[in-house]
Amino acid sequence: MRERRLQELEEHIHALGTTSLDELCEHFNVSKNTIRRDIQVLLEKGTIQKVYGGVTSLSQELIPFESRDITNQAVKRAIAKRAAQFVESNELIFIDSGTTTRSIVEYLPRTGKLTIMTTSLDVINAASHLENVSLLVLGNIYKRDTKSFVGSDELFLLDKYNINKAFMAATGVSVASGLTNSDVMEYEIKKRVAEKAKQVYLLADASKFGRSTLLTYSPLDKLDAIITSQGIPEEYEKYCADKGISVYFAEET
Repeated sequence: MRERRLQELEEHIHALGTTSLDELCEHFNVSKNTIRRDIQVLLEKGTIQKVYGGVTSLSQELIPFESRDITNQAVKRAIAKRAAQFVESNELIFIDSGTTTRSIVEYLPRTGKLTIMTTSLDVINAASHLENVSLLVLGNIYKRDTKSFVGSDELFLLDKYNINKAFMAATGVSVASGLTNSDVMEYEIKKRVAEKAKQVYLLADASKFGRSTLLTYSPLDKLDAIITSQGIPEEYEKYCADKGISVYFAEET
């Protein structure tokens, strides 16, 4: 029994890349003491290492951005297209970095003034030639693996501007841990944007639900809407209905 759990635990950590002890306890329905003992076995095996609050895989690097962009590409584009329908003229919107959020620009209206604030290089490139769009860029350090800008030196910009809508990405989504990601440098920007925006939209396909990683940048109940694909767990649909969070399912074309 334990050998099978150890194998599943190792595979789960490698699949997520980085995860928290709380997420592992929740996923395997065991106590923290049990998880700690199991993790010690894997540490001795040398396939994982401890990080603050959790563990990270040593057998798998972060999946390259280009490879992640191919995964569920049609679903991601459908979600981005649905999200673009909520953008109105004269708004200031934040578009998070990510392989789903990056496609929003393709579906934005080409008339009516719009200001986009972003950390994503792909969003910057896509919007740079649009005459109706003004760009505000956050972050002063470029991360090649996520094609995004990070850093907290320019967070004062968030205090100056009123963000009408934020279109956010997440590595994991859970009731207990909320919206999570694994990068400390991305975390600060995501957290501040989620707090500042008048409306927060999460763009995440069904595979992200029931997962969590090290850092929670926003509680789930702070969302205004979720744009996702078919197949999210029923408990999340019920939770959103109870909390007044709108859920929109994107249709692939």
